[in-house]
Amino acid sequence: MIKSEKPTIFRAERSPLKVTLLVFSGSSIMCVASAVDPLRAANRISGETLFDFKLVSVTGEAPVTTCGLPVAVSGRFDAADPTDVLVVVAGFGTQNYATSALLSGLRRAAWTARACGGVEAGTWLVARAGLLEGRSATTHWEDMEDFSSAFPGVDVRPDRYVIDGPVFTSGGASPTFDLMLHLIRTRLGMAVALDVASVFIYDQARAATDAQPLVSLGRLDGYDPRLAQAIRLMEAHVDQPLTIEAVAKRAGVTARTLESIFRKSIGETPGAYYLRLRLGAARRLVVDTRVAMADIAGRTGFSSAAAFSRAFSRAFGEAPVRLRRGW
Repeated sequence: MIKSEKPTIFRAERSPLKVTLLVFSGSSIMCVASAVDPLRAANRISGETLFDFKLVSVTGEAPVTTCGLPVAVSGRFDAADPTDVLVVVAGFGTQNYATSALLSGLRRAAWTARACGGVEAGTWLVARAGLLEGRSATTHWEDMEDFSSAFPGVDVRPDRYVIDGPVFTSGGASPTFDLMLHLIRTRLGMAVALDVASVFIYDQARAATDAQPLVSLGRLDGYDPRLAQAIRLMEAHVDQPLTIEAVAKRAGVTARTLESIFRKSIGETPGAYYLRLRLGAARRLVVDTRVAMADIAGRTGFSSAAAFSRAFSRAFGEAPVRLRRGW
């Protein structure tokens, strides 16, 4: 068990979080992507590196995933290399990797990190290193019984993912995506997490404590359904924005009630969220396309290129033309 008085990583915090993902051959490429791509998207949406992540392997060579695709890594796993979070991603063949040197390295890295965790079969390596003793954890549902027998000192749960102090575990690819969205939401807020989910057209988030086989209740489960309805209306009217009164009417509430719902759930007014949604769409067009600024202004609901440029500059600290030139 890790004895740590360090503050949890799952809290509101804007300081960059250094994340090391240790990937093993035999991992599912979906698990790797679910662990790293939400963090990448959060960085892109926020416009700054709030998740400073890198991928490593035991040998420094590219691990080969179950579909045959290799994963590019930046080098060899070094337990002495400082990191805030260590994530162990593994799949088939973990028994071949559990050497005394590796397990010692995991313990050393976890001791100095703020948090560590296992994704799918990575949970087995974290457990073999003794980092789950006396804690709650989960693993892939196919391995649940064997895992419980192998580690009687671990409170094994059928949950999608489990966070117990500085240690987290996830049952597979989809739960890992949910876990990363939870990390983003707790650190950067619900609005950023929604934007990340939207990048991947992802609306299948479940509660952490849902048993792994259960059907999705939607990415806004636990929030007022009128919030989801209002956001979908805004998403559908980026080019010709509705008034907040019109959004509220279509959602079946008053403008005042809608403002209360947004402030409680997201921490900002409907108008502020709507503007940020439009500016986020505009920023993607500025960075990823060669569309003229006047056309971007029209596509994102601004009356003129000048009005668009002023709003963009206030939101992102530089004019859209300048951002495109430097990208």
